Amino acid sequence: MSDETERTDDAAPHLVPRLRILFGDRRIVGPGRADLLEHIRDTGSIAAAGRRMGMSYKRAWSLVEDLNRTFDAPLVAMHRGGAGQGGAALTVLGAEVLARYRHMQRESDRAIAADLEALAARLAPVDEPGSAA
Repeated sequence: MSDETERTDDAAPHLVPRLRILFGDRRIVGPGRADLLEHIRDTGSIAAAGRRMGMSYKRAWSLVEDLNRTFDAPLVAMHRGGAGQGGAALTVLGAEVLARYRHMQRESDRAIAADLEALAARLAPVDEPGSAA
């Protein structure tokens, strides 16, 4: 199964669009970065957000630093401290960027739903590993 399809309960392929916002060659936000922002909002921790996504703290930290440099103000505020004292939270701008991205995602999904359905209807059958051809 490729990144472009997901299986539903009846094992039929389901096309999944992935919205990525680019300005020139700069990736502004996409599904992974939006998920990271959501997990930071929900956990109050870059490390915990990274764990939820199956990524290292270093990778999560690097993405947060990149997001913070991309906009005219930080999206994530980091609070240093000892064990149990540190943390992270979305700034007002971070919450706005996340909300706008999720809105664009919902609107684009709605706008292309009929076309996705038409494409899905025209997909060739997929042979599952181990099935007789």
